[in-house]
Amino acid sequence: MFASKEITSDHKDLIHDVAFDFHGRRMATCSSDQTVKVWDISQDNEWKCTASWKTHYGSVWRVTWAHPEFGQVLATCSFDNTAAVWEEQIATETRRGTGTQRGQSFWEKKAGLVDSRTSVTDVKFAPKHMNLQLATCSKDGTIRIYEAVDVTNLSHWTRMHEIKSKKNCCCLSWNPSRNHAAMIAVGSDDASPSEGGKVQIFEYNDGLRKWQKVETLNAITEPVHDVEFAPNLGRSYHLLAIACNDVKIASLEPNKQAGKDSNYPKFTVNMAAQFKEHGKVWRVRWNVTGTILASSGDDGCVRLWKANYLDNWKCIGVLKGNGSPAEVLGSSVPTGY
Repeated sequence: MFASKEITSDHKDLIHDVAFDFHGRRMATCSSDQTVKVWDISQDNEWKCTASWKTHYGSVWRVTWAHPEFGQVLATCSFDNTAAVWEEQIATETRRGTGTQRGQSFWEKKAGLVDSRTSVTDVKFAPKHMNLQLATCSKDGTIRIYEAVDVTNLSHWTRMHEIKSKKNCCCLSWNPSRNHAAMIAVGSDDASPSEGGKVQIFEYNDGLRKWQKVETLNAITEPVHDVEFAPNLGRSYHLLAIACNDVKIASLEPNKQAGKDSNYPKFTVNMAAQFKEHGKVWRVRWNVTGTILASSGDDGCVRLWKANYLDNWKCIGVLKGNGSPAEVLGSSVPTGY
């Protein structure tokens, strides 16, 4: 059974992003009020705000957690053209002017990433097996990848790569698969109808030591608001969820021939599903096994999608934003391709 719960956020403006930590016991939110809030779930299953601070000089678009192996670490990005890395610390003495007592936790800014000259629209930590790397994308169509020089000192980040896209970028996602070269999907919210292929796939070439564009999803012609690769637990292909005017799920099957012939397409791309129930879609997120996709949109609902044994996707639940009881569904939802 699915359940929804209303939380009073106390943000003073629009909330742009919500991110859960690896264990799902902590949550971070960010807003146009230029603040980030951290929430912890109590023993009575109530979410309580345990930290709130002003982070940027503009709207904060995204917030993301690093893997807990690297500590309690957050990254944010903003309209003020910067991204920032934050680390939770324990006060060794009373901190004047903050109200933080000795033994209490607080969030300290460890680094500011200031290479962009335009709004930084998304920020994501790489999968744990790639060490502590961080990717950002900007309105000017640039993807930047940074790496912590020393994971015990997060004040120093090296810009490792800079990838140029011909489109403005609004969202990105790392492919979490260990069995494939490092891969990033980037989405564009460019509204121009003449600019097709609003999702691009970039892959790291070990031999050349650089990132290369290996695929453009030409079927995606409308503005994209979010993308996310599914965790891959044994699939021979990759699943990518796309939030645009509807929910789309693309499958990318690696072509074995591509390793022998550089002119051969890297992937066979198919649209596995398309759902129009939301209206415009703003966020998509996979569960930890990559078997259930959650999406949110203009209808004020979170919808849950799952494939059956025939790989036909269907809606299995609807969580309504007004706090009314969740619907658990079983009827098949037709795919769109």
